[in-house]
Parts: sequence; structure tokens; C-alpha cells
Amino acid sequence: QVQLVESGGGLVQAGGSLRLSCAASGRTFSYYDMAWFRQAPGKEREFVATAWAGGRRYYADSVKDRFTISRDSAKNTVYLQMNSLKPEDTAVYYCTAGRDSNWEYWGQGTQVTISS
Repeated sequence: QVQLVESGGGLVQAGGSLRLSCAASGRTFSYYDMAWFRQAPGKEREFVATAWAGGRRYYADSVKDRFTISRDSAKNTVYLQMNSLKPEDTAVYYCTAGRDSNWEYWGQGTQVTISS
């Protein structure tokens, strides 16, 4: 079992920045691929970014060059640094852990609201 707890969401103006954190506990953090997804009101949950256990990073086109995913194995934490935020980034952001894109564990989500 892996438990995931997100934090760092909030309300910021367009053009601002936020850093989300996801603290993991349970099985070995370094074993898992980690990712962030988001879900806006009335829309399906969508992929944002992933940091594989092996080191690769991938981003959705909509956030590329603005968001950075990173992981700190010493702290069992994955981060999402979000810069140049836009109103369309408003969503609940979820942290997830799994292997080979089989996302098995999910956090409870953290709300991000961007005002124009």
C-alpha cells in the first residue's frame, strides 16, 4: 500500500506560481513512477506530468515549459512547480503512483484556482 497526501494548492493570479507537493508513505517510494493529473469542473481527469522511477520526465503539451515535476527520494515526495499560471490551469490536482502507466494509488487532490 502507498498513501499519498497532496498540499500546496491555493488561489493565485494569472502569471503567478505555485508548488504542489505530494508526500508518499508505505512501500518503497523509489520503486514507483509518479505523476500528476488534474480535473477541471465538468471535464475529465487529464494527465499533467510524470516522473518515472528510472528518471524520465514527460509533460502534457498544455503545461510544457511552464510546469516542472521533480522527486526527492530522501523525503519520499514528488513536486510540481507551476509557473506562468493561466485561468485554464484551474482544477483539482491529483498525485498518483504506479508502474508502466498503471496508476494504482491516488491522493485526495488539492484545489488550484487561477484568477484572471
